[in-house]
Amino acid sequence: MSHAEDHDGARRDFLYYATAGAGVVTAGAAAWPLINQMNPSADVQALSSIRVDVSSVVEGQQLTVKFLGKPVFIRLRTQEDIELARSIPLGDLVDTDSRNPNKPGQATDQNRAMDDEGRWLVMIGVCTHLGCVPIGNQSGDYGGWFCPCHGSHYDSAGRIRKGPAPENLYIPVASFVDETTIQLG
Repeated sequence: MSHAEDHDGARRDFLYYATAGAGVVTAGAAAWPLINQMNPSADVQALSSIRVDVSSVVEGQQLTVKFLGKPVFIRLRTQEDIELARSIPLGDLVDTDSRNPNKPGQATDQNRAMDDEGRWLVMIGVCTHLGCVPIGNQSGDYGGWFCPCHGSHYDSAGRIRKGPAPENLYIPVASFVDETTIQLG
C-alpha cells in the first residue's frame, strides 16, 4: 500500500464523517420546530397554576373553582366530617389508593387531607366513572358527595364507597402559600 492510497482512504473517511455530521445537524434543525410546537402555549402555561383565597370559607362550607378546565372542590371540613372519614377501615373501601400526588399511599383520611388536622380537603370534582360533577354538601349515603348520573357515593374524604365509580376523587397538586391562600398546580 502506498502512501497516496492511505491518504485517499483517510480523506474518504473524513468526508463520510463530515457528511454524516452535517446530516445529523440538518435533521436536528429541521426536527426542532416540529418538536417545539408540541409544547403548551403561553396562555396554557399561565393557567397551569392558580392561587385561591380561602379566607372567606367557613367551617362546613365548600368552595368550587375552575382549574385546568375542571371543577375543584375546596372544603373546610367540620370535626364531624373528619371523625366520620377517619372511622372508616381501609378494608371497607372500594379503592385503597389515596389518588393524591402530594401524599401518595393508602387512602387514609390523613393522606387525602391537605393539613395534618384534616380540616382542608381539595379534590378535582369529576366523578371517576364517566366524568360527571358530583353534588356536595354532605350528599349521598356517606356524608360526602353524590353523583346522580349513575349513583356513585363518595364519603367525606372523597373516597368512593358505593356505585359504579372505580376510583376515589383525584386530588390535584396543591399547597398552602400562606394561611389563607392555596396554590393549585
